[in-house]
Amino acid sequence: MARTAVIAGVGPGLGESIARKFVDEGCQVGLFARSGDYLDELAADLGDDALAVPTDITDPQQVEAGFETVREAFGPVDVLVNHASGGSWKGLREISHEEFEAAWRVSSYGALCCSQEAVDDMLDGDGGTILFTGATSAVRGRDGALGFSAAKFANRGMAESMARELGPEGIHVAHVVIDGQILTPAAKRQQPDRDAEEFLNPDAIAETYWDLVEQDRSAWSLEVDLRPHVEEF
Repeated sequence: MARTAVIAGVGPGLGESIARKFVDEGCQVGLFARSGDYLDELAADLGDDALAVPTDITDPQQVEAGFETVREAFGPVDVLVNHASGGSWKGLREISHEEFEAAWRVSSYGALCCSQEAVDDMLDGDGGTILFTGATSAVRGRDGALGFSAAKFANRGMAESMARELGPEGIHVAHVVIDGQILTPAAKRQQPDRDAEEFLNPDAIAETYWDLVEQDRSAWSLEVDLRPHVEEF
């Protein structure tokens, strides 16, 4: 039976690669983002198993409506990827209260809203999977990125707490640490002379996300750490 997935925070790069991988594996996928034009183009390219759902995930009413749209098209949600992130690239003395709150709302509050909408479907069914996209800043705060680091730390804590709460109910919650820069169209433009091997390939990362969805319940991962092989750690 086909799974129904929601990817919250789809854009060029990893979000798009996850969507393509899930559709290739037979999923029906709801694509959430604020950029309606991009989502429409991606959904058209992916075909009938993808649905563009323009959604501001910091608005609980929009999230509720977005999940209802996905359910009406594809049925109850089995998989959620909390992929959206936001952050003002400023340190303590520069960041405003509004910028700090905006980073938290996109990354953490949005993940909360989406997870609360998805979990009842999973509890009513045969379980499910909730994945969080993390970053190096989720385990090691980044200089000059206070809002981003705080939000990513919060998401890691959410994932660990939810895994312990929901695991016994058949819901696999996992956090993926992306320890390096992803090769996106923007990264190519900004760093044209940088070797591609120094980046993480978004299609390869998407393979790991699918592996987490497919993991046997007897051996679930709580956290996976990914980095390019040329990085020092």
